This record gives sequence, structure tokens and C-alpha cells, in this order.
Amino acid sequence: MENNNEYFENRPITMSSKNNLLEIEEHMYQLQDVEKPNAFRNMFPYDEIPKIPFNDRVVPHNMPRDIWITDTTFRDGQQSRAPYSTEQIVTIYDYLHKLGGPNGMIRQSEFFLYSQKDRDAVYKCMERGYQFPEVTSWIRASKEDFKLVKEIGMKQTGILVSCSDYHIFLKLRMTRRQAMEHYLSVVKECLEEGISVRCHLEDITRADIYGYVVPFCQELMKLSEQYKLPIVVRACDTMGYGVNFAGAVIPRSVQGIIYALHTHAGVPEKWIEWHGHNDFYKAVTNSTTAWLYGCSGVNTSLFGIGERTGNTPLEAMIFEYAQLKGTLNGMDTTVITELAEYYEKEIGYHIPERTPFVGKNFNVTRAGIHADGLLKNEEIYNIFDTEKFLNRPVLCAVSNTSGLAGIAHWINTYYKLKDDEKISKSSELVAYVKTWVDAEYEGGRVTVLTDDELLTVIAEGCKMLGISLVKN
Repeated sequence: MENNNEYFENRPITMSSKNNLLEIEEHMYQLQDVEKPNAFRNMFPYDEIPKIPFNDRVVPHNMPRDIWITDTTFRDGQQSRAPYSTEQIVTIYDYLHKLGGPNGMIRQSEFFLYSQKDRDAVYKCMERGYQFPEVTSWIRASKEDFKLVKEIGMKQTGILVSCSDYHIFLKLRMTRRQAMEHYLSVVKECLEEGISVRCHLEDITRADIYGYVVPFCQELMKLSEQYKLPIVVRACDTMGYGVNFAGAVIPRSVQGIIYALHTHAGVPEKWIEWHGHNDFYKAVTNSTTAWLYGCSGVNTSLFGIGERTGNTPLEAMIFEYAQLKGTLNGMDTTVITELAEYYEKEIGYHIPERTPFVGKNFNVTRAGIHADGLLKNEEIYNIFDTEKFLNRPVLCAVSNTSGLAGIAHWINTYYKLKDDEKISKSSELVAYVKTWVDAEYEGGRVTVLTDDELLTVIAEGCKMLGISLVKN
């Protein structure tokens, strides 16, 4: 190897197309084949809460022109719940196709291949003939696993390439060099068969970014060039340690990781993907940060269902995309509600009531003062037009704190009364219902009133007062 002086003298100076400045690569990134694992004990003392140190090295925003979502509902999403049936997988896949829209905003969906049920689902989804989501697989870095990919005829497969010393030394019982050579041999075998590869860099937020991850990804890019096939690099925040704070130290810095992959490892933005977990409540924020700093793909799971605390929720990133780009780019967000109903009614999965966008109570208010505001103008207490985007009109649950305004709003919403038909909180019918509600809670009730109970008392009130309400 040339000495350092020769190395730096021979580095080319290039003009940046982004900032129109001359640039020179100042660093050499070689595999550091250490004898002992680097556990970053200063950041991850196991008997204490993890630390978030800063060095105030910041990188610029660099959001790609095109960003998208990928899905792991049938892979990571199945690792924390009872497996889906083949029929359920195909139905959900159909929903994902409709949700992603004609522009394929949900780019891929990944599958296990190990059981016959998994393979049956893959075949049935592939038979649908959809361009998006592309059906892709996930395997371990094993030549035996690769045989399954070949048998099915996949165009791309994900490969688990754990990258932290926790995994390399303690799980695989290898050195960094041995792990790299093993991974590269499996990747090369895939490429020789004309199958594109997606490398899942497991536990990247505890990995030596410049001593292992960057040199490894540089070798991947060399193979990509040699075989003329894309190699996607998925940065997996397996334990949810990633943070989005400016100036935080790698390997915890999300933007620092993305910058290293793109700028120093040479991975194109369109080949970088982020996969987050929610152990520290940062899955959505970290995924959005990855987009902002040069990552095109964000991997998600429906309703965040996944290992331990779960993955980045797919539905969350749809609304993050819309806020960043100012458009849904063809995505049909009403399908999110259809999927939530399918999970509840057909699969039997209970979505927590306060889950954003899909929980039963995400746009329901119980406070009387809020209900009064909603009655005047729903924009006051609703995040956006939830009826338009999710087929979920804003609601007021009726309880002892709802007041006259809450009851009036419930009636107007349930019966879908138009502007000139809406009843006010001064209506005799509202007063009648309020009297009944007050009596219920004075009698010791502590639960929210059900729709059926309200409909019964409203019907009684209408009959007594000679009022007719017809649901539009």
C-alpha cells in the first residue's frame, strides 16, 4: 500500500455538483480488524441507561428528489405475533398495492421463505402481477438459504449482514475480516445468478462506522460495479439507539450514518434504506431524519407491528412524506382505515385506541370545551380533514364532561347532518339527552356511553319532541 503522503498527493480534486466547490477526499477507510470487540461502553454501559454524547460535527441536509416507503409487514412484522395465514397475507398485499397508488410509493414488500405457507403466499402475491410493491425476500447470509431464492425466481433478496461487534464477535464468533469475507461471498453468489442484493446491516447504531461499515460498503459498491447490479444498503437500527440530534456522535447519529454511507462509502442515495425500531420512541423521527439526510427508502411495518417495541409504522411515514413533499403522490390514504378495520375484524388484532391515524380514539374528544370548539369549526381541534383523508370524521365521545356541545356534535356527526340541518347545543333534543347523561353519571357510572345507548335515548327524545333525524 502506498504511504500516506503519496495517498493524499494522488487524491483527485473534483468539482461538487451540489455546492459547486472543489472537493478532495481526505480520509482512508480501511477495515480495522480488531482483536477484541468494540462495544462502545462509553455510550452503551449495560448496567446504566445508554448515553448520547455530542461532538458537534454536523452534516448538511440532503433529501433525495425521490423518496419512498418499503414494507416489512410479512417479515419483521411477523416476528412478534401469530403468523398470518396465506389468505391474510395476500389480502394485506392487495391493500398495500392500493394504498401505494399508481406511482408505487410503497416500493417493496419483503417475505420469509422458510415455511411452505410463506412460499405459498409469495407465489400468490407474485401471481397478482403488480409492479408495486415488488415481492422480495429476506434470508440469512447462508448459501443454503440462497437456494430458496433461486427456486422461487426472486429478482432481489435481502441478506442479513450483522455489522456491530456485538454480533460479529459475540453471536457469529468471527473476526471482522472473517465476517466481511463471508458476507461478500454470499453476495457474490447472488450477483452471479443475476439476483440483486439488499444488505441488511443489522445493529448499525452500535457498529464501528468507519472501521467496519464504510470499508464493507465500499467493497459492496465494487461488486455492484463489477456485476452491473444494484446493491441496496439497509441501515438497521435494530435496538432503536439512533438519535436525530444535530452534532450527536456516531454510531448513534442517524444523519452521521447516512452521510458516511453516501459520502464516504459511495452508496447512491437511491440504494440507501433505513430500518428503525421504536425502543426509545424514535422510530418515526429517525426515519424522517434518514430521508432528510440522503436516504431514499424507509422500511416500515403496518401499525408498527414488529420485534419488541415494533418498527416504524407505515401509515406514519405516509403522512411524514406528505408533510415533507407537499403531496401524497397518488397514495390513497383511505385504505389505511380499511386496513385497520381488516386487522380488527378479520385478523383479531387490537389496535390501541390512541394510536395516531388508526386508533379508535385518535380523533375523538371528550372535553366539553373542545366539543364546543368543534361545533363552531372542526379545524380548531382536528389535525386535518380526517374525513377526507381517512374516512374518519372527527368525533366527540359523550361522557360526564362532554356538555351540551359534545352531545350536539355527536348527533351532527353520527347522523351526518348538513350545515343547514345541524342542531345546536341549545336544541331541546340536546337538553333531553344531557338530562339523561347527567342522571347516568350521578347514579355512579364511570364509563363512556356507547353508540347504542345514545341512539336509544335520542330516539326516545325525538319521539317525545316530535323531531325526525334521518342519517344521511
